[in-house]
Amino acid sequence: MLLPVGAFSQTKKRSSTAKRPRTTTTTEQKAFDVEHEGATQIANQIKNLTRFIYLLGGIAKGLEQSDAAIRRNEASPSLIESTEASKAKVRATFQDVRAGLDKLEIDFRANPVLQSFYYKLAGVADGAAKAEQLAAAGQFDQGGRSLLNVINRLTDVLLDMK
Repeated sequence: MLLPVGAFSQTKKRSSTAKRPRTTTTTEQKAFDVEHEGATQIANQIKNLTRFIYLLGGIAKGLEQSDAAIRRNEASPSLIESTEASKAKVRATFQDVRAGLDKLEIDFRANPVLQSFYYKLAGVADGAAKAEQLAAAGQFDQGGRSLLNVINRLTDVLLDMK
């Protein structure tokens, strides 16, 4: 009985008012979905390019060694044939990379939601075309280095999209 009366007087529990989540309109949701899809396309290009460059390093070194053996007349006809076939495959992959980046640029330019990001994306296909030209000239290592610049630009665009 000697306890203060105020200790028992408060029976209603206080709770913070729960904030309702912000509802988005269907237009905002569609724009978000389009941006997310665009970011996914860029991320996939980055993954493909980094995988290709990783593999290209070993392939380019092997092609250089084979070319050196061919120049010294130490290569068998089968080595010459396989080297030329490998070079053709690598050149075709460079062409595929350029085509994929061309498509990415076109997709961004044609979509009103993604157009604001297109201006930073524009030119990555040109970088891939430069890499393709270097590969056509047998400079595979330099072509890979050119693709590193493309990856840097793609990464910058991806960061802007977050």
